[in-house]
Formats: sequence, C-alpha cells, structure tokens
Amino acid sequence: MTESLIEIQDLKKHFPLTGGVFGKTVGHVKAVDGVSFSVRKGETLGIVGESGCGKSTTGRMLLRLIEPSEGSIKFEGKDITNLSKKDMRALRRDMQMVFQDPFASLNPRHTVEKILEEPLIVHGIGNAAERKQKVKEMLEVVGLSSYYAKRYPHQFSGGQRQRIGIARALMTRPKLIIADEPVSALDVSIQSQVLNLLEDLQKEFDLTYIFIAHDLGVVRHISDRVGVMYLGRMAELSDSDKLYEKPLHPYTQALLSAVPIPDPDFKRETILLQGDIPSPSNPPKGCAFHTRCPHSMEVCKSITPVFQEAEPGHYVACHLYSEDSSMTNK
Repeated sequence: MTESLIEIQDLKKHFPLTGGVFGKTVGHVKAVDGVSFSVRKGETLGIVGESGCGKSTTGRMLLRLIEPSEGSIKFEGKDITNLSKKDMRALRRDMQMVFQDPFASLNPRHTVEKILEEPLIVHGIGNAAERKQKVKEMLEVVGLSSYYAKRYPHQFSGGQRQRIGIARALMTRPKLIIADEPVSALDVSIQSQVLNLLEDLQKEFDLTYIFIAHDLGVVRHISDRVGVMYLGRMAELSDSDKLYEKPLHPYTQALLSAVPIPDPDFKRETILLQGDIPSPSNPPKGCAFHTRCPHSMEVCKSITPVFQEAEPGHYVACHLYSEDSSMTNK
C-alpha cells in the first residue's frame, strides 16, 4: 500500500466574532470543525461541498496560509503545524497551490516571465539565465508558447491564465498541489482541457493533488477518492466510483441526485433538502445535518456521529451506520 504524503488529524479553524464597544470576542465561526483524512502519494483526493462548508479553508490551512486553531498536519511524516515561518517557507517548495480566480491570483503589473520566475527566486533555484530557460520550458509544458513570456496577464483568456497559474505552481517541482476550484471560473468547454492538462501533469511530474470543488461531475472526472464536507466537517469519504455508485450519507445522496445525467430516458428521483444551511457560528447540536436530513432520528439531535468506516475504505459520519443504531443500513 502506498504511504501517505500528508495526514490531517482533527483539524479545526474557528474565526472569532467580535462585538460591543470594546470589540470583545462574543463567539466563533466554526469554519472547519474537526476534519481528519490522509492523501497517499500519487493520488488525487477530491473535496466537495456547498459554499461555506470549509473546503477552501481546509486547503489553505494545509499550506499554513491560514493558521489552524487546533489539530495536526503531517507532511511526509513530519508535523508541520508549528513550524516557524522560515521553515514553512522552505517547505512550500514541495507544497503549492492553484487558486480559483486565475486573474486575481496573477500580478497584473508583472509579465508572465516575472510571475513564473518569482518562486525560483524565493527558493534560490538557478541563476538568471537558467530561470529564464525554465520559464520557457514550463510554458510549453502547460500548452502555451514560450513567446508569451513577455506578455501581461490581461492579454490572456481565462483558460490561458489558469495554465499560467498551474505553471507557477509547478516551477519548484512540488510533491503536492492543492487546487482550489481551479476550473469553476472557466467556460465549460475550457474546463475539460484544464482537467486533462492536470491529469497529464500528474503522470509526468508524479504529483499528488487535493482537488477542491463544488461540482461533483468535475470531481468524479479527476479524483481517485472523494471527501464530502458539510458545515466544517467531513460527512463521507470513499473511493470515487464507490461514492458515486453507493453514497451512504443522506447529504451525499441529495447532492448526487441533483447532478444532471446526459440521458433523456433516464429518470431519477431528486432529493430536495428542506431549509437552509445552518450558520457556522451557531451550528446545530448533534449531527450538523439533522435539521435538513430526511432520515433524522432523536439521536441525531443530541449526539455528534463518529466519522468511522462503514464499509472497507468507505468512511461516513452518520447514525444510520452506527453499531448502536436501531435502523438498518441502507
């Protein structure tokens, strides 16, 4: 079995809420509230969920762009949760991120060459001539002409800008790339091109991906395993095929029932969830999903379900699959 590249244990991020004349802390927004998972070398873990579920915050915490409130992050067996800024900066050579908005994440005042050179300068890689040569090579790798090196970000389309963002992430030859909704701002016709590029690059550079998205169709295309988040917690985690064929958590079942299927003769019942997502500053007691769940029981209102293995390799946080539950598994 392939060893884990990164392991996350009980990771939390609570943002303080201030109020009153003196700006005292009156509560906390529980953006991420106890997430645990691991990612094996060479695999792609997809993380999905509605807006506000904490998936992007989780991704940024793994790079320590946002400092975690609690929990541990181990990269190649080393706990990086409390590393100094200097040590963390050095480690980021092996951990890079592709951001959602390809325009906002590129400095409009810099040429593509300067943008791609920057990671090499920060990490002291190569001399000026070697860096310029590497920029040209990387542009060709992501499907852009090296001729574009002297252009500015505004001279490119959205898809081309995202290729530049991917090239920047690859400049230091990282082991892990966290892709935060990398195709959600792109045309559907361009999305597949960028996804295919990411898959090709994974094979070429032996990359490990954490792919964050809200589109279940996109995640299925690229992921080996998929984790579903709801209100700051992991609701379900499984192999991609198994999750799409037999989702266990009622929330996952509802999400998948809404995914369009390109077959006019195929009929599927859509599960409509009642109510709105509760506020992360005041989440419900017990199971966070019980206020919208069609299978809600009394135990769900008071006891938080344990995130446990319901089937081999298939983890779920739901009382329907607890050993002490009176209901049979569905």
